[in-house]
Amino acid sequence: MAFWRRNTHIEKERHVKANAQEYNDKFSYADNRIKTSKYNIFTFLPINLFEQFQRVANAYFLVLLILQVIPEISSLSWFTTIVPLVLVLVITAVKDATDDYFRHKSDQQVNNRQSQVLIRESLQNEKWMNVRVGDIIRLENNQFVAADILLLCSSEPYGLCYIETAELDGETNLKVRQALTVTSDLKDITKLMDFDGEVICEPPNNKLDKFTGTLYWRDNKYPLDNEKMLLRGCVLRNTEWCFGMVIFAGLQTKLMQNCGRTTFKRTSIDKLMNTLVLWIFAFLICMGVVLAIGNTIWESWIGRNFQVFLPGEEFQSNAVFSGFLTFWSYIIILNTVVPISLYVSVEVLRLGHSYFINWDRKMFCRQTDTAAEARTTTLNEELGQVEFIFSDKTGTLTQNIMVFSKCSINGQTYGEGLRTLALAYKDLDEDDFEVWMKKLLFASTVIENREDHLAVLYEEIEQGLKKLLGATAIEDKLQEGVPETIACLNLADIKIWVLTGDKLETAMNIGYSCNMLRDDMNEVFVISGHTLLEVQQQLRSAKEHILGLSRVSSAGDVEKTDMFADDSVFEEAIIAEYALVINGHSLAHALEPQLEHILLDLACLCKTVICCRVTPLQKAQVVELVKRHKRAVTLAIGDGANDVSMIKTAHIGVGISGQEGMQAVLASDYSFAQFRYLQRLLLVHGRWSYFRMCNFLCYFFYKNFAFTLVHFWYGFFCGFSAQTVYDQWFITLFNIVYTSLPVLAMGLFDQDVNDQNSLRYPSLYKPGQQNLLFNKRQFFLCTLQGMGTSFLLFFIPYGAFSVMVKEDGSYFSDQQTFAVTIATSLVIVVSVQIGLDKHYWTAVNHLFIWGSLTVYFAILFAMQSDGIFGIFPSNFPFVGTALNCLSEKSVWLVILLTTVVCVVPGLAVSFLRVDLFPTLTDKVRHLQQAKKKEGPQEHNLRRVRRTSSRRSAYAFSHQQGYGELITSGKNMRMSTVSSAGSPGRTPHSSNWIENMLKRKNEVSCTSDESDNRAKQTPKQQVRA
Repeated sequence: MAFWRRNTHIEKERHVKANAQEYNDKFSYADNRIKTSKYNIFTFLPINLFEQFQRVANAYFLVLLILQVIPEISSLSWFTTIVPLVLVLVITAVKDATDDYFRHKSDQQVNNRQSQVLIRESLQNEKWMNVRVGDIIRLENNQFVAADILLLCSSEPYGLCYIETAELDGETNLKVRQALTVTSDLKDITKLMDFDGEVICEPPNNKLDKFTGTLYWRDNKYPLDNEKMLLRGCVLRNTEWCFGMVIFAGLQTKLMQNCGRTTFKRTSIDKLMNTLVLWIFAFLICMGVVLAIGNTIWESWIGRNFQVFLPGEEFQSNAVFSGFLTFWSYIIILNTVVPISLYVSVEVLRLGHSYFINWDRKMFCRQTDTAAEARTTTLNEELGQVEFIFSDKTGTLTQNIMVFSKCSINGQTYGEGLRTLALAYKDLDEDDFEVWMKKLLFASTVIENREDHLAVLYEEIEQGLKKLLGATAIEDKLQEGVPETIACLNLADIKIWVLTGDKLETAMNIGYSCNMLRDDMNEVFVISGHTLLEVQQQLRSAKEHILGLSRVSSAGDVEKTDMFADDSVFEEAIIAEYALVINGHSLAHALEPQLEHILLDLACLCKTVICCRVTPLQKAQVVELVKRHKRAVTLAIGDGANDVSMIKTAHIGVGISGQEGMQAVLASDYSFAQFRYLQRLLLVHGRWSYFRMCNFLCYFFYKNFAFTLVHFWYGFFCGFSAQTVYDQWFITLFNIVYTSLPVLAMGLFDQDVNDQNSLRYPSLYKPGQQNLLFNKRQFFLCTLQGMGTSFLLFFIPYGAFSVMVKEDGSYFSDQQTFAVTIATSLVIVVSVQIGLDKHYWTAVNHLFIWGSLTVYFAILFAMQSDGIFGIFPSNFPFVGTALNCLSEKSVWLVILLTTVVCVVPGLAVSFLRVDLFPTLTDKVRHLQQAKKKEGPQEHNLRRVRRTSSRRSAYAFSHQQGYGELITSGKNMRMSTVSSAGSPGRTPHSSNWIENMLKRKNEVSCTSDESDNRAKQTPKQQVRA
């Protein structure tokens, strides 16, 4: 088949024959090679450049570069654009090449692993990538399974073997697999070579816990299920050897099917930047048109009178054509409203923010010696805008360490019952058993709906059990700080949904342990319908129950209920607390197009959402549903391969590293060892990154509009000739030397409040969710400020020079002196402005600001000196201008006046805003500064108390003594939505409920108390 053709055949069922390569090859099954890299040595350059020029800004600068090499329209040297453009392209290409190199290295490491394959009556070592479907391979103890294989036989009795599936499902306990009895004695090479069985099974899919197939051999058929399969990614344990037949290979294995499609993730700021670049380009064209029209008019009325003194080319005598050329000249001159250095600076900031995460010792887990890791540099500011968190349970919220706790044998209790397994018996009539076995054999060989048929038979045989022989119990404790972390994130208005494969009871138990479910909630809705109609009815009933009761309780009259006609508006008005629990079977129906909107509306009206018995695909579908219909940033966090699809689908993916393997970590954008570190990642690093990036962008656009638009005003006084105000060296160095380091320091180190207060006041996180710090309005305001500054920068010196005289009595009449005065004023103004915009000063900030001013004056005097003019007379025409200009006291007075007039209005507005309309951030900063003046105090983060009656930290049980609480049902109250209209419950009067409510009040007061303290003056706080 030609390489450009694809096999479009949809596989409905798979046919695999052992030791029959020619037979299997006709189906064109995937080989066992893994490829996660994007490029090779031949495709890297064209593909990478194509990807880079898909960014609007890069294409924009390429067009400018082409224009600059046309001498008739270019007023600037081509190197002012090509140097930064090439720098950006090279840096990005090197980064992409490095990333892809490591992907190649990882692919080769996996593909070149050795495996023993049965070839021509002997075992031969083959690389994993050469293993084919239908091959029989031998595995040895502690080896990774190379592909999805059917277990044929093993060194253990009865064809048993033991595997660890941590890479797949995050579970560290060993699992048992058993070969078919008919194949378990194929233990020597001769028998295995003669084995010619054929497997007919399901096509490749991502269901880790399900396999349906049938083995046809020697005129008999044998049912195959997941208990007879060893999946790629598993490790053989406590078993000397085993043989298996390859069913799925390479990208068609269940592990790779769960990896999901890798998509390029971009932040909302990136998307906004593309829009803003288009706006700026339109604005640039408008300015070019205005100036081109001005040139045409000027040439028609005045310019032709200068032909005697300045004869031009013949084509320039046409005023319209002159205006056309002037348009392109001004496009080149004014292009610095969006300098390419902006994108270089953004990448540097993101890299720095990533290192801050990696270096944070407060996110380092000493038990596992694992540090937090930012595995991407492009999503840091998005961490400050998260609204939805989708979390796995086992290994993410819990420790995933199963510990035997208690058991009961023959009525003797060695403890009260945690996650239990019961053992009972009953006597069976032999004839009845034979009939049941025939039904079981038939159901076991059915391809479609096999699980449903088997479930009916298992339910039938398990009826009427006579005696309970015993029970065992294990526990999986919650990780440290999980309830506190969830409570804190809830205060930050972040919604947390738990997506787990566990059964409903375990999932709800987790909810109570984590304080996501509480006894004082108004209702816990359980959606468990078996048909689409039942699920639709339950979802609608629950939604109507919430909206109906809330409207009755809060509206009071008909007119007020109209306010809540739109559910998206009504979400904000819900005061009561509801929870939604839905199982995987119902979720499959709820995710259908006709029901997904109802599901999403109901889920968003609830404080807590728990999805149980969900598949990896369903996890990703839930995340995709929220991404598609809510303008909200999503984060998925998990620990196993079953979480990979969810992690890749979300805007931000977080992998938990520890007991569970590395599949989730390898697919994630960020990783750490404990769930509790998510709180610091979002509320500290995420909020700081968003705050810094927004301030950086606002300031960058301000300074570049102030810098560039001076040319626009100057155009009206130079005959629209596209002459630049500044020396071209100043234009080249302004963004990459004179002003680059101060703005980078602000973007890297600035902070409005410290990390302790960021955690103490979770509500500080909300501006990021609402996208308040940088949006189209903020962009308009900062560019308006820049335009005003450019106007003042030009007209104050222009007006002053028209009336001023030098100390020797002569006038300031030369353009070069005017240019140096404006340039110096500009550098000082933007330096003062960034000093006023900073919230947090460090030694680096001081060094960069004062150092940049020093470097400016050093370069200015050096480039306008006699010495360098003597060496390069054509490149440095401003000889002696700086010395002559800046030695005049009147020039410094003009610079001082310009600086004051440019800075004071913005300073006054900022002062009045903080004084008259303070935000929560302003109040916390005031409190922080007041405490700093009072002297060093302890700033320990107040631990949020748990508000649930569940006092145990166990995921599956209470501590001893809570048996009555379990059996009473008080902590497992669930509402069937069919009774949604039932009257309210009578409040419980037990002491533990009262304590719980008391604790809840304490927690809810924490934020209010903090706000009140922030409003107080320092003296009031001291008195308090």
